[in-house]
Amino acid sequence: MARPLRIEFPGALYHITARGNEKNKIFFQKSDMNDFLNILCRVTKRYHLILHSYCLMHNHYHLLVETPEGNLSRGMRQLNGVYTQHINNKYKRVGHLLQGRYKSILVDKENYLVQLSSYIALNPVRAKLVTDPKDWLWSSYAQCIGFKKGIHCLFTDGILAQFGSKRKVAMKAYQEYVFLDIGTESPLKQVKGQILLGSEDFISKMDQRIKQKEKLSEIPRSQLYASRPTLDKIFQGKDKKELKIYRASLAYGYTLKKIAEFLGVHYTTVSKIIKKFENETQK
Repeated sequence: MARPLRIEFPGALYHITARGNEKNKIFFQKSDMNDFLNILCRVTKRYHLILHSYCLMHNHYHLLVETPEGNLSRGMRQLNGVYTQHINNKYKRVGHLLQGRYKSILVDKENYLVQLSSYIALNPVRAKLVTDPKDWLWSSYAQCIGFKKGIHCLFTDGILAQFGSKRKVAMKAYQEYVFLDIGTESPLKQVKGQILLGSEDFISKMDQRIKQKEKLSEIPRSQLYASRPTLDKIFQGKDKKELKIYRASLAYGYTLKKIAEFLGVHYTTVSKIIKKFENETQK
């Protein structure tokens, strides 16, 4: 299975998750969560990351992180490596603490910063650990609405600025926004190609970044063509069927099998149509 693609550039915003190996705990007691947050703050300072939101659960964590210097991989390697080493030393354990590499989704900041911060804040509510997200002490939400002091490396201005220029008014408005979000569909269901969350324009721009990367053959097809239209859309319109098949395969990267299944024919039929079309256009 291909590794998830990492897209890094200055100013990128990511939703990051990491889970315990075999779904086991990564925080064994409250002090572990404090230790993680201390390490997180050191990492944000060292790599100049902007931490917009976080939530620590028993066997995983969520972060919403912006990278002014485009160095997500370096920062995450440090965070997960140092925390794993700390826990292994603390509990005299060996082996992997986390399940593989962290998962990162590149986020359209303009359209999804607030929505994702709300999703992160509501994790303990969805897990039925609390009914009010501010009561979960291992989340940035309580600090963002002024309920607790929190950690020094959390940047709340980016979220609160979306709700007004007066801080107390913005805090209250954000709190109301999060409560209205309870029970709504997860924004992560709108992720494209496993790695992109944003408007069509944002996804199109990120798609161009992906295509410009080296070793494109190593990039999973679903990520390489994250913004491509569906086969339904491709086969609409007045263009000849042969042209639509050719376009679906060559321009948008659909496999012969996918196209054949959509059209209800054998994939060899699709292959013959493409070859015939190529021969005719080259005459």
